[in-house]
Amino acid sequence: MKEYKPYKSGKVREVYDIGDSIIMVATDRISAFDHILKNRITHKGAILTQMSAFWFNFTKDILPNHMLSTDVRDMPEFFRQERFSGNSMKCRKLNMIPLECIVRGYITGSGWESYRENGTICGISLPAGLKEAEKLPEPLFTPSTKAELGDHDENVSFAQSVGAVEKAFPGKGREYAEKVRDYTLALYRKCADYALSRGIIIADTKFEFGIDEKGDVILGDEMLTPDSSRFWPLEGYAPGRPQPSYDKQFVRDWLSAHKDSGYLLPDAVIEKTIAKYKEAYELLTGSPFNR
Repeated sequence: MKEYKPYKSGKVREVYDIGDSIIMVATDRISAFDHILKNRITHKGAILTQMSAFWFNFTKDILPNHMLSTDVRDMPEFFRQERFSGNSMKCRKLNMIPLECIVRGYITGSGWESYRENGTICGISLPAGLKEAEKLPEPLFTPSTKAELGDHDENVSFAQSVGAVEKAFPGKGREYAEKVRDYTLALYRKCADYALSRGIIIADTKFEFGIDEKGDVILGDEMLTPDSSRFWPLEGYAPGRPQPSYDKQFVRDWLSAHKDSGYLLPDAVIEKTIAKYKEAYELLTGSPFNR
């Protein structure tokens, strides 16, 4: 049996090159504040992979995505081990666009902090009088440049995002930047409307895109997982305060309150985190989570 080694290892995912395609493996690692925590969250990787697969299928009418299969029988024998079952995705190879395509539908997190300081989010002026966690008049596209492991992503203006894309794809900067902006907003609107019908508010999220061999923009990476999004329960939602969440905001909040933790979570936090991930998965997909 041929063995494979990941050629790329990120905060959560490991990527393997199998020749004509890649295998993306979502591990049970969890990160917060640009640190990989010392704990593992059991089944987290499988939830991330299966949730992404759900959304990729749900949005393929808007644009194609990189997913080929989540069935290890479609992968080389090496990936038919238990540790790859449920958390691995065979994907098309893409030349990735160097942007985190962030969309904000509600004012929260760093956006709320910025708004309180100067009435803007990422340089975009907003009406006065908005409350914390309030729905924005329109979803905002607020891209950032992708950072290397351990560095912070940097929020950039749309003009700066054009420049970043132009460096990677000479002559195509504005075209690709405009396309990913428009796709980001279209994807968010469709998925946020659907999620509301399932009792979940998608406050914000991020997408990543790549270019295929034909020069077309393709949706890649992960999609609308608790790692890449803020999910709030619709029941009990009320602007003017922080919201309970289904995502890793719970982990961030605990770490903020325990700055001497050394990025080590107690068992109770781990158990509550995976329970939240599973609940979000089952609410959004309408199916029980099966490892």
